[in-house]
Amino acid sequence: MAKETMIPIGPYHPLLEEPEFFKFYVEGEKIVDAEVRVGYNHRGVEKISEGKTFDQATFVVERICGICSTSHPFAYVRAVEDISGIVLPERAEYIRTIIGDLERIHSHLLWVGLAGHFIGYNTVFMWAWKYREPVLDMFEVISGNRNHYNMFKVGGVRRDIKETDVPGLLKAIDDVERFCGMLLKAVIDDPVIKARLKNVGVLKKEDAIAMGVVGPVARASGIPIDVRKDHPYAAYDRVNFERIVMEGGDVFNKAAIRLLECIESTKIIRQCLKQMPPGPIDAAVREVGVGEGIGQHEAPRGECIHYVRSNGSNYPERHKIRAPSFMNVPSFKLTVIGESIADAALITAAVDPCYCCTERMAIVDRESDKVLLTGEEMVRLSQAKTEKLKQKCLY
Repeated sequence: MAKETMIPIGPYHPLLEEPEFFKFYVEGEKIVDAEVRVGYNHRGVEKISEGKTFDQATFVVERICGICSTSHPFAYVRAVEDISGIVLPERAEYIRTIIGDLERIHSHLLWVGLAGHFIGYNTVFMWAWKYREPVLDMFEVISGNRNHYNMFKVGGVRRDIKETDVPGLLKAIDDVERFCGMLLKAVIDDPVIKARLKNVGVLKKEDAIAMGVVGPVARASGIPIDVRKDHPYAAYDRVNFERIVMEGGDVFNKAAIRLLECIESTKIIRQCLKQMPPGPIDAAVREVGVGEGIGQHEAPRGECIHYVRSNGSNYPERHKIRAPSFMNVPSFKLTVIGESIADAALITAAVDPCYCCTERMAIVDRESDKVLLTGEEMVRLSQAKTEKLKQKCLY
């Protein structure tokens, strides 16, 4: 009988963009059990936000994730607007929609490129990132930044999309649409890609429902959820687009869904640019009332939720964040067991995990679930250690 071996990957490893720790238990080449540990990136964003004004907190949450840096501000400002029932100018709603789906394209193309790299198709990596570049260039034209666009604010957006920006934007999305269509045909017709991706890392529909997964991970397993359709916001109720759903739940389906969603995003942006009315882009909000608000956004990875509570001051009294990766990452264990160790990296990547978004920290006894250290005690220990290191450096 084969002996079970543990293969550790991380927390620091060339394959990992962020520190996390995977343990794979294998018999020969077959994975029989897996464990993933996060907690290496906890930055206390929710607590930091409570010490900032409502406007300053927008910039804080934008830095939760570099790849989808408008997703958290989108959900956050909607939560604050929900508290006071703030109505946005129509032009601002269209601009928000354009920025949200431009980011979906850039995030999905980044993922497609990395997926190609993981399976040894570096041509796919180079081509996907080539067509992603003009999208980032358009972000720079519109906002001044290729990432962290600083476009959103409570009550609207900070910058307008000028008429002179439109031709470049249309060309970028036309090129993306052609490329995604071409790549999709190549993926469907390529027997090697099919052999590597088909029936690999399958997440069954009933497991997907039980795990509460969201976004492309859910839609690849036949669950037709999409916040843009289920709870329309911004200008999503004024444009036509398809909700992309597949049934297989494997890595192939997750790849195909992301390519098809890029094509749908180009349609959304094109309609927004055509329909966007002239007018103001900011409701000029001066204060936020007392109450609670919830904001949702269909981020590239799935539903992003922010909860904000206000006591009438200029600061959030409580700010709670639920990123899509928090729901999607745990499904990894169900999909990797029984697969080859060679496919583990690709199965992990298929979830498109963001560990910085996901971070929570608690120190508990794993047997009894008893909390060993409270948040205040962890802060006190951290401060004591910092002081100790400071003294060591001084002497």
